[in-house]
Amino acid sequence: MQFKISKELLEQIEELIHNKNDLQIEILLNDFHHADIAEILEGLDFNEASYIFKLLDSEKTAEILLEIDENLRDKILSKLSPKEIAEELDELETNDAADIIAELSKSRKQEVISELEDVEHAKDIVDLLRYDEDTAGGIMHKELVKVNENWNVLTCVKEMRIQAANISRVHSIYVVDDENRLLGRLSLKDLLTTSTKTPISEVYIRKLNFVKVDDEDVEVARIMQKYDLEAIPVVDELGRLVGRVTIDDILDVIEQRDTEDIQKFGGTEGLDLSYTKTTLFELVRKRATWLIILFLGEMLTASAMGYYDVEISKAIVLALFVPLIISSGGNSGSQAASLIIRAMALKELQLSDWWYVMKKEIFSGLLLGSFLGIIGFIRIMVWQKTGIYDYGIYWVWIAMSVSCSLVAIVLWGTLTGSLIPFILRRIGLDPATASAPFVATLVDVTGLIIYFSISALFLSGKLL
Repeated sequence: MQFKISKELLEQIEELIHNKNDLQIEILLNDFHHADIAEILEGLDFNEASYIFKLLDSEKTAEILLEIDENLRDKILSKLSPKEIAEELDELETNDAADIIAELSKSRKQEVISELEDVEHAKDIVDLLRYDEDTAGGIMHKELVKVNENWNVLTCVKEMRIQAANISRVHSIYVVDDENRLLGRLSLKDLLTTSTKTPISEVYIRKLNFVKVDDEDVEVARIMQKYDLEAIPVVDELGRLVGRVTIDDILDVIEQRDTEDIQKFGGTEGLDLSYTKTTLFELVRKRATWLIILFLGEMLTASAMGYYDVEISKAIVLALFVPLIISSGGNSGSQAASLIIRAMALKELQLSDWWYVMKKEIFSGLLLGSFLGIIGFIRIMVWQKTGIYDYGIYWVWIAMSVSCSLVAIVLWGTLTGSLIPFILRRIGLDPATASAPFVATLVDVTGLIIYFSISALFLSGKLL
């Protein structure tokens, strides 16, 4: 059952803290998962959270550090000495320990690393810190289980028992040669059903997926998703086994990637940190650039309307439908851009598929535009016939202008929204920057030109 924090529980814990009833607090929290305790700490004020944190044993608090909000983690770490932080990190796998150390200042990093008890653990953490955080090397775990191809099954079992002691979960057993080069993987079933004297070289599986240390984390995520892997080995430039990436790390990568794409598509630059950790100045800076660009783009809308001021002065009724026209084009463009960008992110579409997309979106745009055009015509007709609004003796021609404009503008918006991501990718930019506001602004300006041009065609010699 999923744990949900309650006001009553927080009040109970606050009362125990006030009464310094440490034993009762430990008993109360003993059966809680570390993720649940992290949620409890986030519901308390900092002094209370810090009190509980210091009360719990390091094995549990180390895991809690990984779960709590970044702001609270920074505050707790700032109150701990380098030795106390090192004690927490000694309980974590190298990947998680490296993530926490990376958040510290340069001077504190050195102090904490020097306090780590396990020299090998410290070396592995330092090794991970040299990799870019957005690569396989930056998200991999150094802990893994590996066996030598020259061993027999019995030797493997003995060695695996030693290696697995420091690993929270064994996903795979990797086979290497004397130079530590990755050769394949060993099936647990084969290990259990094969004679103990059988050489590993006769039973291991040579075909397996792997990634290199400098592969981008999103590519690692794509491979693991495609082949439904719980873990994937990581090799260096010489093919030597150096670590493994697990599914929990990939879930974090996917969340970060999707968050960045959503932020970009919303018309802002991707935030480097979480919203809560981003300063006001940085938040404004990330949003201002696109906002200014979009504002300058929308200024062209006023210019476009100014160009047709004569037509508008003669047929003011045309101005009534401007919001309807430009919003329909912008909405259709945003829809198309959303679909194409997501399909690109999932590797469903490549650059070479642009013509396939264009043909599909032409028919989609025509059908969608026709639906809206018919609705627009009926709306004007109903308003005219019921007396809600009098569009004049040329109401049919006005309705035709609006209807045909909707077909043309929705078609244009659909094509624009679907092709811009291809253009951006072709010139080496992230398709996600084809944000909904950007597409909508572009279609707004061009949509006005289409609308007034079609209206001039239908109403020339009548209202114009």
